[in-house]
Amino acid sequence: MTIEMTTLENGMRIATDRMEAVETVSLGVWVDVGTRHEPADRNGISHLLEHMAFKGTRKRSALDIAVAVDNVGGQLNAYTCREHTAYYAKVLREDTALAIDIVADVLQNSLLDPEDLRREQQVVVQEINQTLDTPDDIIFDYFQLAAYPNQALGRSVLGRAEMVRSMNCDIVADFMRAHYSARRMVLSAAGRVDHDQLVWLANQAFTELPPHKPGVAEAARYTGGNWREERDLEQVHIVLGFNGVSYNDPDFYTASVLSALMGGGMSSRLFQEVREKRGLAYAVSSFTVPYQDAGLFGVYVGTGEEDVVELIPVLCQELVKLTAQVTEMEIRRAQAQVRAGLLMALESSGSRCEQLARQLLVYGRPISVQEAVSRVEAADSTAVTRLAHRILRSPLTFAALGPIGKLESFDCIRSRLPETEAVAQEESASATTE
Repeated sequence: MTIEMTTLENGMRIATDRMEAVETVSLGVWVDVGTRHEPADRNGISHLLEHMAFKGTRKRSALDIAVAVDNVGGQLNAYTCREHTAYYAKVLREDTALAIDIVADVLQNSLLDPEDLRREQQVVVQEINQTLDTPDDIIFDYFQLAAYPNQALGRSVLGRAEMVRSMNCDIVADFMRAHYSARRMVLSAAGRVDHDQLVWLANQAFTELPPHKPGVAEAARYTGGNWREERDLEQVHIVLGFNGVSYNDPDFYTASVLSALMGGGMSSRLFQEVREKRGLAYAVSSFTVPYQDAGLFGVYVGTGEEDVVELIPVLCQELVKLTAQVTEMEIRRAQAQVRAGLLMALESSGSRCEQLARQLLVYGRPISVQEAVSRVEAADSTAVTRLAHRILRSPLTFAALGPIGKLESFDCIRSRLPETEAVAQEESASATTE
């Protein structure tokens, strides 16, 4: 990799990852603002603003933006998550200047017209409704809400329909001015890109960003909890999880190995036990979700109403087994999966662009592939079982959606896990001290 970095006078960081073997450039601006920076009465505003940025600027109408990108066969998109918002494009290398100009335009000159806002609010409401109709998607929002109740990190990225409809142009514009400053932005590019040219283009294009205001994100407070909704579906959708690790946790890479071992592939424990041996589910997997100061580890599964009776004890049993024994063969296989994912991502300019931007936002520096791979290879069986003990002794978070009548109670599920013993020991120690 050939990575170069420059910080402009306005504070914007620029990073490029040159790939000689391609003819395209993936580039974008990642802004250090997301759902966890939103006040409770403005949940969903980051996502709404992301939509509105493309609805027209002082230089271009919404159609002009679309036509300009399509005319060169490029791609333009954006997304919002809980910790940042991204605006990105992929073009042929000769169209780099156009891509920079368009991205800079939507970030600095958006009109935020009231009529456009009314239309886009309806589009976002349609997106919310579509997500609500997708149980294997919305269940993760419910899980997040149960894990982080009454705080920004637990709220939905999309927000609620009534709240989205309540926002006006002044509210959206104020939020943009408060958070879209150069010092909270990273311009990242990967592909056939010339670093010095990109720096020159950025200096010319990003001249109207608002003054810097430090972003304040509410600290994460994982508590765990129970969320259930009866719904007329063919399957029960379940997410069962625990307090995980942050980006900065020493066990960050160990968590990836643990997740791969548990439910990351066809040879994983969950796939073999739940699907292959017992036929209890079609879709079963594990995941780890890191944040700046927190994280989640969990298991997702969709199963039939009758099968859920057998499934829950099996899931708990497999989780507990993680703390008892992990073989070297399993570790090597999981490490290979994580390592392959890191290396395969190098073949995509889009993946490299996004990864570079995220690393600068989180760590303030790029992380080399060699460094990441060495950390993965250091995650041996001792490290994995130690992390499994740590994770499973945190409070349980459980979310279920569908025909849930035959599900065990939350306390019953919790009693199958090490947390109950740990909590009892802590309560006993506290009583003794008192």
